[in-house]
Amino acid sequence: MYKYLIVFLISMIPIVELRGAIPVGVGMGLPLWACYVICIIGNMLPVPLIYFFARKVLIWGKDKKYIGKFFTWCYEKGEHGGEKLKAKAGKGLFIALMLFVGIPLPGTGAWTGTLAASFLDMGFKKSVIAVMCGVLIAGIIMGLASMGLFGGLGAIFAPKA
Repeated sequence: MYKYLIVFLISMIPIVELRGAIPVGVGMGLPLWACYVICIIGNMLPVPLIYFFARKVLIWGKDKKYIGKFFTWCYEKGEHGGEKLKAKAGKGLFIALMLFVGIPLPGTGAWTGTLAASFLDMGFKKSVIAVMCGVLIAGIIMGLASMGLFGGLGAIFAPKA
């Protein structure tokens, strides 16, 4: 149970998200299907809070002494991500957001995608569905990569019977 909690919490961390949590879970010996489900839940749990409150909190904190630089960086990242998505996608914004979140690279996950969607005033339901589809895609990619990576390392380094 402790391992599942660790994986769940890792999947909620910005930038790392399920992209880091699935390999950790697989590396700890958890079944891929269970790890996948837990990571998706953990990754999606913060999405409504991000959509409704992150932009407001970032604006509030931009001029604060100790947190201002970080909040400004986060705000600009979300704003830039939203503008970039809109410029490239045009009317295909839903698909673009889904693919942006689905590419398993740091900084392209549910946190950044949801923040960008809130900057674009995309609409809550549409944003959540696009982000969820992207998280599902990223989870599949990371699951396959993790099984291949750890399976290959196990074959190389496992003691011979």
